[in-house]
Amino acid sequence: MSKPARGSTGMTGHIIAAHGRHYLAQAGDIKLHCVTRGKKSDVAVGDIVNLQLTSSDQAVIDSIVERKTLLYRSDQYKSKLLAANVTQLFIVVATEPGFSDDLISRSLVAAEAAGVRAHLILNKIDVTASLEKTRQRVAFYAGLGYPVHEVSARGAPDAARETLAPLLAGQSSILIGQSGMGKSSLINLLVPDADIAVREISAALDTGKHTTTFTRLYQLDAESSVIDSPGFQEFGLYQLTEGMLERAFPEFAPHIGHCKFYNCHHVNEPDCAILGAVKSGEIAPPRHALYLQLRHESLQTIGY
Repeated sequence: MSKPARGSTGMTGHIIAAHGRHYLAQAGDIKLHCVTRGKKSDVAVGDIVNLQLTSSDQAVIDSIVERKTLLYRSDQYKSKLLAANVTQLFIVVATEPGFSDDLISRSLVAAEAAGVRAHLILNKIDVTASLEKTRQRVAFYAGLGYPVHEVSARGAPDAARETLAPLLAGQSSILIGQSGMGKSSLINLLVPDADIAVREISAALDTGKHTTTFTRLYQLDAESSVIDSPGFQEFGLYQLTEGMLERAFPEFAPHIGHCKFYNCHHVNEPDCAILGAVKSGEIAPPRHALYLQLRHESLQTIGY
């Protein structure tokens, strides 16, 4: 946790919530309602920021301390920052309601591109009717090397806490997923007084009853924090260049550099090592299809 550092530059704070262009920063023992200068809104939850106090509980964000990581999604027109300085991402899925494989796959690519470790949490394993089918779906991602942790936040809360708490220790984590997957139940398990914290943050940001529409960070201890994000249905990655994309698929790594042409795009070129790996089964066809789709989106943005 950042401590106030008074002086000519004001103080340092840790952004713990964001709603529109309004932010809440934790500076030692106090919480400050913050805004940026002008119309900039390039601050993310998890950012360490330099502040200028304007009153006892308000401040202006002067600058952002260099980030270790940044997770964000984007379409052709704008970007949406998810979190800064996280070390790991947990994608929450459940046996019900249905979840999107496309969203999972894109989240994994975003994590790889940002240098963030990714895990899946399979929640609601007490719903046994669809458990095996769901296990088969998430086994695909386990096969790619992403750990899958099975829990039941409501059916077996103590066991869920025992499974997940050690994974969060010493890490800066973010939970993402579609609405209905049980993220809120998991947060309430892992964070003492989470509901109280949400009410305090909601009041500070003046968001009224819309407590699920903002991203917020909970400090678990001096070395550990977890960020809860609103549920969303789409994960655009228009910001990733072709080079960034091919490196964001771990299974591509053994084959990159072995294509006939040094500037191979892995689309339909002759003697492409990536296409050869797809044909031989080393790379799953849906993963290559995702790469082609993301590459297509990237080209829309940069105007090719």
